[in-house]
Amino acid sequence: MTMRQRPGTTASVKAAAALRSPRSIIDTVLRLARSVGVAETEVHVDETISALTRFANNAIHQNVAEHTVNVSVRTQVDQRTARATTNRIDEDSLRAAIEASLSLAHSQPKNPHLLPLPGKQRYRGVNRFISKTAALTPEDRARAVRRACDLAVKKGQTAAGIFSGAQTQNATGNSRGLFTAYRDTHAVFSITMQEGSAASWAKENAADVSDIDPQRLAERASEKAHRATDARELPPGRYTVILEPAAVLDLVGFLFYDFAATALQDKRSCLNERMGKQVFGKNISIVDDVYHALQLGAPYDGEGMPRQRLLLVDRGVPKNLVYSRASAKIAKKKPTGHGFMLPNEYGEAPMNLVFSGGKASLEEMIASTERGLLVTRLWYIREVDPYEKNMTGMTRDGLFLVEKGKVTSAARNFRFNQSILEMLCNVEMLGPAVRATGEEAFEMVVPAMKIRDFHFSEVTKF
Repeated sequence: MTMRQRPGTTASVKAAAALRSPRSIIDTVLRLARSVGVAETEVHVDETISALTRFANNAIHQNVAEHTVNVSVRTQVDQRTARATTNRIDEDSLRAAIEASLSLAHSQPKNPHLLPLPGKQRYRGVNRFISKTAALTPEDRARAVRRACDLAVKKGQTAAGIFSGAQTQNATGNSRGLFTAYRDTHAVFSITMQEGSAASWAKENAADVSDIDPQRLAERASEKAHRATDARELPPGRYTVILEPAAVLDLVGFLFYDFAATALQDKRSCLNERMGKQVFGKNISIVDDVYHALQLGAPYDGEGMPRQRLLLVDRGVPKNLVYSRASAKIAKKKPTGHGFMLPNEYGEAPMNLVFSGGKASLEEMIASTERGLLVTRLWYIREVDPYEKNMTGMTRDGLFLVEKGKVTSAARNFRFNQSILEMLCNVEMLGPAVRATGEEAFEMVVPAMKIRDFHFSEVTKF
């Protein structure tokens, strides 16, 4: 079920009130599955109500709103399993999804390692539904965008970006009595300010829209765009860098799957032969913690198993992996609640990474730097060497030269070629850990970092 409406209408809210509850939908699917003799059935229901204001050239050019409901049904028969999805919730459509899942399952080879569905679980509650975010209107978004665009006009710049708000709920249930549900809200404001050929960017994401200050983000992007004019071309090489949280996020985000037990079992992780050894600097500790105050996400995984808070890296030493039910059985461990919906080829991964932080501000990092580069963010990041975690990509939207403790000029963008493992051995200073958002990785809690010997391989041509 998908609906779009003109800005300012309340059709999505009315539709939400008219929808059956996720529990009711799950109970209906399980009843229909039992009626055709299916003993093992799992159901996921996901509902999202979202709205977005998009602006460019200092004016709003698009408002969209969408209300979607998806029901995903997995059946399990004779060591075979498959999943089918529908966006309709009438009984005929739900029955058709069950039949499609059964048909797909029968066409699969037997999987001798396929586990029975889990039974009832106990969950730790979280509250991430913020009424103010859910009530965000097109007029609210337009007022914030108007102020940002007025600033751009005043500064002789051009603004573009988005302001969005959403509320989601999902539920999981199965034929063995498991049921759990979760809902949250989230808002995003992203802005790019351009002055001539120079540009800069700022973005925030939060459950509570009150935690986002669009005007402050606009001012930050505007100031950086102005400072980014007349950029100097510097020679490639190794530089001390100060990575703002968005730049840190988009690099370290590529580590998340390396902590999956399945990845190590398949020898696809950079942590193969490195568990328990000093891999990162002693100032690097990482946990996966869905319950952290700055995180979002359901406190259960794709099979409905409760997520555990887990220490992954302790002062530079990888200590633990995350396990789905299947990988835990192979390793004779307990599942940690990090599995994906079955069937899948990835197994599991930590989705709520939290890096330990420090007390240094960006200003203190800059003041302590004799010569280096301040990096706003990175983009077009790709993996070159999976085992050494060598990554390549480019700087974007604000690269600045730091000399004798001060930002002295803008610099032309660089391409980098850098091992994340090496990078996390060379961290000299850490800022406070914050909820960061970028473009290349999912949101997580990370600090700004001052890093020595970061390798830039060439100057880009734009």
